[in-house]
Amino acid sequence: MNPATDILETRDDPQASQGRVIEHGKVDLAHGAILYLEDITVSFDGFKALNNLSLMIETGELRCIIGPNGAGKTTMMDVITGKTRADTGTAFFGQNIDLSRLTEAEIAHAGIGRKFQKPTVFEHHTVFENLELAMKMDKRVRHSLVVKLDSAQRDKIATTLTLIQLSDSADRLAGLLSHGQKQWLEIGMLLMQEPQLLLLDEPVAGMTDEETERTAELCNTLAGQHSLVVVEHDMDFVTRIARKVTVLHEGSVLAEGSMDTVQNDPRVIEVYLGR
Repeated sequence: MNPATDILETRDDPQASQGRVIEHGKVDLAHGAILYLEDITVSFDGFKALNNLSLMIETGELRCIIGPNGAGKTTMMDVITGKTRADTGTAFFGQNIDLSRLTEAEIAHAGIGRKFQKPTVFEHHTVFENLELAMKMDKRVRHSLVVKLDSAQRDKIATTLTLIQLSDSADRLAGLLSHGQKQWLEIGMLLMQEPQLLLLDEPVAGMTDEETERTAELCNTLAGQHSLVVVEHDMDFVTRIARKVTVLHEGSVLAEGSMDTVQNDPRVIEVYLGR
């Protein structure tokens, strides 16, 4: 059975999608790239939020996306996650999964996780419980009430707690965490879903300098284990993590390359960095 064909055929048959589980980890990465966007155009009331945007993200890559407000960064992530449908163009996850044919939930289950700028956690549950609730498992009420975590699941949560530097806060209510800690917890919750591609929207907005530094460490640790697309305005943070930077302007790629390359590009200085 071809998982991609199964996904696409099910999308064409709404009845078939009821209760169906997309096989995780079946995205074809044989050619090294995890995300392809080609000639994506999205218009809202005549305004082109994306204008023939093309982008390729390699497997295990950490890509930073920068650009002025209105450049199309959020719309790009909306297209990738299925929140917005492109007017024209193609979007593929690996070689075999056409994102335009999937719902938001199906895209998330296929292996793409998105963290929005404002953290969303279960504030009346502990940090440990937040990670437990986010774990990929049967979420039916009856199952949740009667099944306890096994040792492998507990080990996975412990590993994630260490990674996001919240081991000492495992039993603390999420609502009592600092803003930065809530951001790390939400990233940890995404990791419990075992994503292959992580989209992080302004992950250090509102953070202290120390929290920003620790977030940079986390992103650098995740790179390679996961593919990351980080949208951010904090240039100091981008400098700490950037391998390759893409600059968007008016819905298209204005420049792309190393941080030094884009920082010294006259077009980028004019439309973004010089402001």
